Amino acid sequence: MDTIVEADVKPFIQVTEVWVPKDGTLELAAGSYGDLAAFEEASRRTSFAEGEGLPGKAWAEKRPVVLKGFDGSYFKRIEPAAEAGLTTAVAIPVFAGTELKAVLVVLCGDDENRTGAIEIWAEQDGLLMLDDGYYGAAKHFEWVSQHTHFPKGQGLPGGVWSAQAPMLLRDLGSGYRFIRADSAGKAGLTTGLGLPISVPGGVTYVLTLLSARGTPIAHRFEMWDARAERVGAEPSAVLADGICAREGALWTGEAEPEKRVKAWHGLIGRALGTGVPVVESGTPALTAGYDTMVALPIHKDGKVSHVVAWYV
Repeated sequence: MDTIVEADVKPFIQVTEVWVPKDGTLELAAGSYGDLAAFEEASRRTSFAEGEGLPGKAWAEKRPVVLKGFDGSYFKRIEPAAEAGLTTAVAIPVFAGTELKAVLVVLCGDDENRTGAIEIWAEQDGLLMLDDGYYGAAKHFEWVSQHTHFPKGQGLPGGVWSAQAPMLLRDLGSGYRFIRADSAGKAGLTTGLGLPISVPGGVTYVLTLLSARGTPIAHRFEMWDARAERVGAEPSAVLADGICAREGALWTGEAEPEKRVKAWHGLIGRALGTGVPVVESGTPALTAGYDTMVALPIHKDGKVSHVVAWYV
């Protein structure tokens, strides 16, 4: 039986932003800030040169970056972040080949009840090692993760590496495919999403989002497959997998018509057509009845191969 998250609990991620390159700097294209109006206002007044601040660092270094603790760091919005209770940020660059399309930034607060994980795994000597991560209150799971490595094909990070495609795992605490199942179960982690992050230079990075029932990363996850071998010549994507707190399993059976979106149609289609992440808030009719939806395009060989979406 699939484990699903409940729909009336505090989210693990508090802010999500999309920064896009324009005239040599990164500018805010979209964001979801909840009730953190002052931090949103500060963000809209900010831009980043290459190498400047967290988004600029992800751009310059061409890799995902985790920043835990802003005081005395290169983070540009330290004061408004502190006032908003934000303590950690993760920046994920979105490259199509060598072209930077955007930097997706997520920000979290730190308290004794906030449990979940955002992990960056990097290939080193033929194994995926933990590059960095944020775990909230899941300290033992963090320790276990720091002492775990994955060969290609093993566990969620290794499975993503092998398939070069996103993966969604359920029942992390009891799933035989999840290597850290015992400590995940003790931490209350239920659902895992793994994503390949394509960057110039050929270094392998995998991003994992691990969601807990009490402070979920999302209430709904969707994985859309846009590869030509799956959808044909027309730019489109089909729903390959998904889970929702309200609707349960989202994929279609063999007897059901597949769920397909064309490029530029709707929010998933916009992410597919532009190759840029989409963040939409305050329009439940567009976001499956939830407040916020994030759609992240996954690029392979310079083209969008998948779109992964989560709803909070």
